[in-house]
Amino acid sequence: MKGAWKSWLGSLVPGIITVAVVFGPSKVTIASKLGAQYGSSLLWVIVITIFFMAIFTNMAARIGMATQKSLLTTIREKWGNAGAGLIGLGVFAVCTSFQIGNAVGAGIAIGELTHTASKPWSIVISLIAIALLFARRFYALLSKVMIGIVLLMLFSFLVTCMVSHPSFNEIITGFKPGLPPGADTLVIAFVASTFSLVAAFYQSYLVQQRAAALSNEARLAMKDRSLTGMLMLGIMSAAVMLCAAAVLHPRGIAVQSAKDMGKALEPLFGLRAAQLFLLGLLASSFSALVGNSVLGGTIFSDAVQWGYSMDQKRVKGCIAVIIALGAILAYIFGAMPLQMIVFAQGITILIVPVIGLALLLISNDGAVMGKWKNNAFQAISACAGLLLILVLAGMNIKTLFFK
Repeated sequence: MKGAWKSWLGSLVPGIITVAVVFGPSKVTIASKLGAQYGSSLLWVIVITIFFMAIFTNMAARIGMATQKSLLTTIREKWGNAGAGLIGLGVFAVCTSFQIGNAVGAGIAIGELTHTASKPWSIVISLIAIALLFARRFYALLSKVMIGIVLLMLFSFLVTCMVSHPSFNEIITGFKPGLPPGADTLVIAFVASTFSLVAAFYQSYLVQQRAAALSNEARLAMKDRSLTGMLMLGIMSAAVMLCAAAVLHPRGIAVQSAKDMGKALEPLFGLRAAQLFLLGLLASSFSALVGNSVLGGTIFSDAVQWGYSMDQKRVKGCIAVIIALGAILAYIFGAMPLQMIVFAQGITILIVPVIGLALLLISNDGAVMGKWKNNAFQAISACAGLLLILVLAGMNIKTLFFK
């Protein structure tokens, strides 16, 4: 019984790591702002976003199960080095850019907790991440750290949500599609950051890495465990939004800082709410910092054909470079500079549709996928998700270059 439970928990690891990558400080901030400004009226956005994220994450997981090769190797064989190189370099650039926000978020959390300058803490927390990277059995240690952080955040936000007594009628109404005036910018930001095809793409690598340590039965079940991870991501996002909707929205508190977000936890933690929220912000920042760098470093290393196993020194070196660059830029600027935001958005516009199309074409290829090929529902849903990505890309292009 103990072995079966351990095997089942192990099959959840790839999905949980993906949650940790996606649910970073920006996600907490956006969900809090949505709840504080618009109450629970935008819960439907979470449902749609998580649905499409689950479709693409599941596709990537099935690709990982169907092949003995890495996803970039399959792409290289189908479309040449140019396709694999474009994705690898693009993912590296995106992850390095977003790493700045993770390092800044961790530094702010510790700085406000200790009433000290935040910039040095961005360096310290990044050095801790690099030390973790070079620990023995890194993947096993990473899995335990991520599971602990995600479950802690899930528990804290769920309990707080229940204690804050959100309106049941407002929750039901929130699942009815509708866009309040002025909400479009935040909604686009939430969808774009949650429907992360870069994180979905990496699920294939996580599944292959984890499958080697599991029984045949657990490996077969693992393709469906990605759905569990995405449900956790949706529940956590909804809990943050509902906490802000129940506590901040009636009081007219606009989220301007981490302490403002922390007030959403006051029903459970009272005067200690701000400090405990900062601990939660630190946890989400650290998990995203580690997960984001592992994702970017692994895919870049595979793109240049240096390998993709987390036990390989070159792979760890690429991961460490992303952590270090994020820390250095966070220390220099203290926040993500405007030029870097524009650069990250520009690269994302270019690379995300390419990733989505590659996942769709490979998962529809019976010669590659065999019994793991998309069924009709999965294929149609993935096409709809890719269309959503293209619409978001078009809106971002309009914002970046025509405003």
